[in-house]
Amino acid sequence: MRVKIAVYPGTFDPITLGHLDIIRRGAHLVDKLVVGVTTNPAKEPMFTTAERLAMVQREVKGIPGNLDVVEFDSLLMDFAEAQGASMILRGLRAVADFEYEFQMAGMNQQLNDDIETIFLMADVSLQPIASKLVKEIARFGGSIDKFVTPAVAVDVRKHLNSGS
Repeated sequence: MRVKIAVYPGTFDPITLGHLDIIRRGAHLVDKLVVGVTTNPAKEPMFTTAERLAMVQREVKGIPGNLDVVEFDSLLMDFAEAQGASMILRGLRAVADFEYEFQMAGMNQQLNDDIETIFLMADVSLQPIASKLVKEIARFGGSIDKFVTPAVAVDVRKHLNSGS
């Protein structure tokens, strides 16, 4: 019997309660969930890849299931194949997410049609949360405590206070 492995990729800059919800729920659906921490040239990250990797590793520690957190900087489908994955897990918040993710799923299928893309709707209470908005709120001195864990909120405040 083949082990069901899924990859949940993202920049996680920073990891939010929405990301953690998808990880928690996704871990119950597969034998192993690989959380892939990557770079995105279109985004200007607040945290380095190493910082984001450590942050995600810390935040998923208490989540039940077989979880692995891995850094990658390659095509997603190449990474998924290297991990032995048969699925890509993606979270959806709104229609705009679906349009982008639908296009990406189609392109990924063209690259490797043996790997399926699985979409999970974000919990209704977490749907508005986006890392980009969390960073914007924090930069203007607003509270991000409703959107991230206490440890991540501290990480963001430290980063902003250090002037990095």
